Amino acid sequence: MALLIRNHTMSLSLYDLSVPVFTQSLQALDVVLTKGEAHAAAKKIDLGVFLTARLAPDMFTFTRQVQLATDFAKGGAARIAGVDVPKYEDVEASFAELHARIAKTLAFIGSIPKESFVGAENRDIVVPMRPEPKTFNALVYLRHGAIPNFYFHVTAAYAILRHNGVDLSKGDFLGHY
Repeated sequence: MALLIRNHTMSLSLYDLSVPVFTQSLQALDVVLTKGEAHAAAKKIDLGVFLTARLAPDMFTFTRQVQLATDFAKGGAARIAGVDVPKYEDVEASFAELHARIAKTLAFIGSIPKESFVGAENRDIVVPMRPEPKTFNALVYLRHGAIPNFYFHVTAAYAILRHNGVDLSKGDFLGHY
């Protein structure tokens, strides 16, 4: 895939459009968790309050939002690269365990060779969905499935803590780029 920028052609792979994006936001989410822990300690709030908090009664909890964000990062990168998606048990019950899940996801996506993404824009991938798996072109899946879902869950996790009084900024959400 080539991109024309001011008369210069730049090649972008699906690696460039996925792994660095997931990495930046997962690192930022890890910082958001740390700020949530500090806020809870300063205000003497039980961390369980944050772990089970929701934005609305029919939305997932903070814990589940973090789990799903990591699922879309590892699943998106793995499927596009054509490698097996690691299975996580979804048993995290503390901030320490959520930090560990983020670290495990960052290590996994960082371990996928960039070469695995070469030619992926033409690859069809199968994504488990209800009621049955669906087949997508990898580029379509990344642009319209993996990245939007990833950002939805990262944003929801951020919003839950912000709604509960944690002093977070746009910079905390964006991380370092």
